[in-house]
Amino acid sequence: MAPIPLQRDTVQRPGTIRAGYAHGPRLASRTSLPGIPLAPSAARRFVRAALAEWTGLGVPAAVGFSDRLADDAVTVTNELVTNAVVHAGTTVDLVLRLEEEGGEEPSAALVLEVTDHHPARPVSGDEPEAAAGDPARTETEAPTELPDPAEYGRGLQLVATLAESWGITYRTGLKTVWARLPVDDWSGPPAPPDRDSLRRGLRAAEILAPAARRTERDDAVWDSRGAPAFLAEASDLLAGQLDEDLVAAIAGQLLVPRLADWCAIWLEAEGGGPGAEPRLARVWHSDETGMEPLRTALEREPLRLPADVGSGPVHVPVPWSAQHGPYAGDGPYAESGPGAGSSLGAEGGPGAQDGPHAGDVPHPGSRDGAALAFRITAGGRALGTVLVGREGVARMPEAVASLIEDFVRRLGLAVGAARAYTRQATISRILQRGLLPSKVAEIPGVTSALVYEPSDDGVVGGDFYDIFPCPGDRWCFVLGDVQGSGPEAAVVTGLARPWLRLLSREGFGVGEVLDRLNRLLLDDAMEAAEAAALMVAAAGGQQLHDGSQSRFLSLLYGEVVPLPGGGVRCTVASAGHPLPLLLRPDGSVRPAAEPQVLLGVVEDVAYESQVFDLAPGDTLLCVTDGVTERRSGPLMFDDGDGLARVLAGCAGLPAEATAERIRRAVHEFAEQPPDDDVALLVLHAD
Repeated sequence: MAPIPLQRDTVQRPGTIRAGYAHGPRLASRTSLPGIPLAPSAARRFVRAALAEWTGLGVPAAVGFSDRLADDAVTVTNELVTNAVVHAGTTVDLVLRLEEEGGEEPSAALVLEVTDHHPARPVSGDEPEAAAGDPARTETEAPTELPDPAEYGRGLQLVATLAESWGITYRTGLKTVWARLPVDDWSGPPAPPDRDSLRRGLRAAEILAPAARRTERDDAVWDSRGAPAFLAEASDLLAGQLDEDLVAAIAGQLLVPRLADWCAIWLEAEGGGPGAEPRLARVWHSDETGMEPLRTALEREPLRLPADVGSGPVHVPVPWSAQHGPYAGDGPYAESGPGAGSSLGAEGGPGAQDGPHAGDVPHPGSRDGAALAFRITAGGRALGTVLVGREGVARMPEAVASLIEDFVRRLGLAVGAARAYTRQATISRILQRGLLPSKVAEIPGVTSALVYEPSDDGVVGGDFYDIFPCPGDRWCFVLGDVQGSGPEAAVVTGLARPWLRLLSREGFGVGEVLDRLNRLLLDDAMEAAEAAALMVAAAGGQQLHDGSQSRFLSLLYGEVVPLPGGGVRCTVASAGHPLPLLLRPDGSVRPAAEPQVLLGVVEDVAYESQVFDLAPGDTLLCVTDGVTERRSGPLMFDDGDGLARVLAGCAGLPAEATAERIRRAVHEFAEQPPDDDVALLVLHAD
């Protein structure tokens, strides 16, 4: 089976300069790719096709396109997309832009932007300064020193060698790596190209990357082994995608041009009610020049299927047909099915007189044809509509209609799963915000830095932290880790953090606070055990498995008191938690507490605390086991005092830089992202 065709979304940005013209929009092509191993090869094809397209359009700057520039652009794209897939594992957005720079010596350049959706970022000193200009890119030169290859991979060294400049831009939840490649031997002409330049551009297109031929469609294959193979591939690509817009994008690439010449996907608003307007999530056309006209035709009014229409195909008129009006919300439909017709928009019907005549809409393709609509459903709920069409035919083959129907069922499952994940992630984020402090207190004479990264954005993490003031000129800090994650961990976190604040402000010492918290956790566990026993009795004595388990909690708790001569006095206690490490300015590192038993395990425990001074220049590092037990094969990050060795190299660094260096070392320890929550707290005496 042929590889999935890659649809390009070519846009022209209003108010910008198109390369090669004194006035007009700037030329750009963009696409979104799933974070899978096929993404780099698809990105390479995308760049080659975009360069060939611009050359074929006669863009003056394309005259300067050379084999070397094309090869460099493809190489840079491959490296950046590969890095994004391997290290971020998220959806990858790729933009290829052709830009002009004016002045006495006008020039043009290709700008590549690769954006992933991973929240992590390097230390601020290792990145280009972000500017307030173009939100998608920072206009700066490349850093004077290349990043550590162990962190970014050696690909960025290659990018830095090939590109005129490159950089990294961060926005909330997004990271964009861009590279600028100058176009060779070009000067901006004062007018659009003549026929000679157009002929040269077309010739260059043939040399660089011949235009992709229209996919030969053989409907006969869908009656044999082609249909199961297609559905298997579709299920594999759609499964695991957690964003409904990405699901729609992949669905469009699967349908066009294999089964149809164009398609559109509407998604219903979740919980929007019967009056909510469906959203046009994706428009796809095998001929890119038909993309915008098709979107214009479809945006006039959303396609609405009657409530009694099932999952089968419904024949509808093409949206630009001069014989039919726009889609109507309550238009009558004939019996659904491959052989059924439809009176949607027919003369005298509800859709016939609504809105401007469809003939006013620009024609997206060269011919009229046939169109089928399918309802997207999952769990008995309508999630949207898929509209597919072919040009130049009176009816789509029944085998193709049946195959698309099976495909839409899989699409519905993928959209439903994505929405379920989105709901869970939203609830988790709201719950997480409620369990963690919105702002930590500032300790006089101490600079603090926090890193908190849940392992799963859709599940509440088991790690928590807090810094808060107490009577008597004291400041308390907490770093805890509840066994497990999700709602069970949230319950313990929701109890432990307020109890800690209450006990601390009552004036109990550090050890006494842990003693009382331990008893509270055990009492709560006993109540859960009694409730389970009552459930067993109510069930007639049969043992029920309700998932009840002990609520273990590892906790590092301490208090800080400023000293008159500078620095602070720390009192800390560790209950089953990784021991805090004290870093002196000379680079020496030692544990600052003694190991003790977990909270919520043993009833008769007397927790003890250790006291030490944090002098100016000293640093105290507190971490959870997501740091110390980070795995790379059989090895763990803290094997052989690995954490202490990394911390020793942070002597003289401020709190923020120390926290960032530890975080980066944790991520670099293994190729795979952390599978446990990562939390660390740094206290640095000023």
